Amino acid sequence: MNFNALVQAMTPETYEKLAQAVATKRWEDGNLLSEAQLAHSLQLVMAYQAVVLKSEELFTIGADGQMIQKTKSEIQKQNETQSSIARFSHDDL
Repeated sequence: MNFNALVQAMTPETYEKLAQAVATKRWEDGNLLSEAQLAHSLQLVMAYQAVVLKSEELFTIGADGQMIQKTKSEIQKQNETQSSIARFSHDDL
């Protein structure tokens, strides 16, 4: 099985477990991940985010295999266009 097929065959549950392991650097049973396990798990998590979740968050890998890095202004602009929060000044009240 090649890497792309492995990523596409990964279940959401497996992704969640790997993402948790990468975040805590521990498996569910409490054992520490080795450096190799951490590196491989991180690759799988990022690839799943790019290929399956189609994520374009800061520091992810795009579907083309390239790292996506957004600037602070790009992130702020994205958040402004997606925000549905009403903002008021105290003078409006």
